[in-house]
Amino acid sequence: QAADLDARLDEAQNEALSAFGDASVFLEKYIARARHIEVQILADHHGNLLHLWERDCSVQRRHQKVVEVAPASHLSPSIRQELCGAAVALARKAGYRNAGTVEFLVDVDANRWYFIEVNPRIQVEHTVTEMVTGIDLVRSQLLIAAGHRLHEAPLGIPFRELLEKHCG
Repeated sequence: QAADLDARLDEAQNEALSAFGDASVFLEKYIARARHIEVQILADHHGNLLHLWERDCSVQRRHQKVVEVAPASHLSPSIRQELCGAAVALARKAGYRNAGTVEFLVDVDANRWYFIEVNPRIQVEHTVTEMVTGIDLVRSQLLIAAGHRLHEAPLGIPFRELLEKHCG
C-alpha cells in the first residue's frame, strides 16, 4: 500500500545499512505479468558483435530457471527486434568483448520491456542457444579470447543474414 511506503523504505534502508554498511536501496517498477527474456551476444576484439536471438526464462522456482524456451514463444516481432537490438547496442557502447547474456523483463500487459542486467559469462542455459543456432558458445568464447574474429576461421560464425535463415 502507498501508505506503507515510508515505513517499508526505512526498514529496507536499515537492513541494507546493517548488512552492507550502506543504506542505499533501489526502487523498481512492479510488473504484475512479466516475462524474463535473455539475449545471448558474442563480440570479438575486432568490432564484430552479434546477438544469437533470445531465450524465455520466465518459468522459475526459487529464482532458478526451470524451463528455457528459444525462440521465445508469443513474443511480438517488434519486441524481439527491440530486445536484440538493445542488447547489441548496449554491448557495443560498453566496448564489450566475448560471450555474454543481456537480460530483460517484458511487461506482458503494457507490451514494454525493461533492462535488468548483463551477465559477462556463459550461463548454464547456453546449451539452449547452442541447440537453436548450432554455435558452440564455449568454443566461441575461448577462440574470441584468443583474438579470433567471429566471421572467420576457426570460428566461422555466419553473418546475420545466414543466422536469420537458420534461426529466424
